[in-house]
Formats: sequence, structure tokens, C-alpha cells
Amino acid sequence: MPAAQATPPRRSAWAIAAGGALLVGLAGLAACSTPRVPDGIQAVTGFDVNRYAGHWHEVARIDHSFERGLTRTSATYSRNDDGTIQVVNRGYDPRRKAWKQAEGTARFVGDPERAALKVSFFGPFYGGYNVVALDENYQWAMVVGSSLDYVWILSRTPSLPADVREHLLERATQMGVDVTRILWVPAAGEQLAVHPAQR
Repeated sequence: MPAAQATPPRRSAWAIAAGGALLVGLAGLAACSTPRVPDGIQAVTGFDVNRYAGHWHEVARIDHSFERGLTRTSATYSRNDDGTIQVVNRGYDPRRKAWKQAEGTARFVGDPERAALKVSFFGPFYGGYNVVALDENYQWAMVVGSSLDYVWILSRTPSLPADVREHLLERATQMGVDVTRILWVPAAGEQLAVHPAQR
């Protein structure tokens, strides 16, 4: 878990993983200090980065080439001494029987009590990381990148109850996300990430 516009190839805060969602684990990159927040998107306020830190399972995402087919995707966040956040995204590629991992650095865009961050995996290139829904006990979160094409749902556990899933899909719909593009990431033992309609 943005400004001036020289835009290199689009990637997300996960791979840039989720994903991991978050996974996450997230966004189109811009060669600038502040990636843009999508229109109509509001990051969570009253955010506590210390409670957010730790390990998250990426349970759902809008799929992109850098995460396609990956299972057991996750994101781990930890505080650095300089106030930035270390991001480690991981996912397993069952076809190649190998793990993929990406490490990056996240910084707040403004007030650290507002969950709007930028993440860099490639030097000066940043992607947006906006926590737009968050459980009061920090057990699940939904993240949107620099556009609505980048969405991750994260959880402290490998799966979410059906009512929470429905709640988050409703929230995403209200934000303008095309939820038909969201897939639920398979747990350990399943082969490939599939769209809900295929289950």
C-alpha cells in the first residue's frame, strides 16, 4: 500500500506483484512524485499504518499480465526507519513451479492518516496505492491503483466470508469499478486464478 507525466509501461503496485492486493498489492506508473488518484475515489481517513503493516493475502484482483495465473499471492508491509514502507509482493506460478517476488517502497501522498500512497518498484517511477475500504479491525482492505483498472482485495486470512465479499463488490461497483473483471485468487492446492463465473 501522483503528478508530471512521462509514463513508462503500465504496471501495478503488486508487481510493478498483489498482489499480490493486494495483492495487492497496485497502478499505472508515472515518472513523477505523485501518481493521480482516480476520479471519484476517496482514500480511507483515520488510517494507522502500524495496524496496516504485516502480512496480507491477495484474495481478489483485476488481472494483468504480471500476475496472470499466479496463486498464493500476498503482500507484506513493514515500516522503514526513514518513515517509508517496505513492500514485498509474492506469488506462486504453478506452471513454472516457481515463486515470483517484487520488493518496493511506499510513501504517503500527504497526510499519513489518509491512506493514499505511492509505491515504487523501479527507481523514480511510482504507482498509486489508495486504500478505499478497510475493516475497522484491519482484517480486510480494498486497494485501487492510479486507475480503476487496478483493484486488489486483501485479507489477513486466505479467504473472506461471502458477506464481506459481496460488501466489497458493492463498494467497488459504487466507485465505478467493472466488477465483472475481478477474479478471486485460488488458495493453495488450486491450479490457476479464475474468474468467479468459471467456478
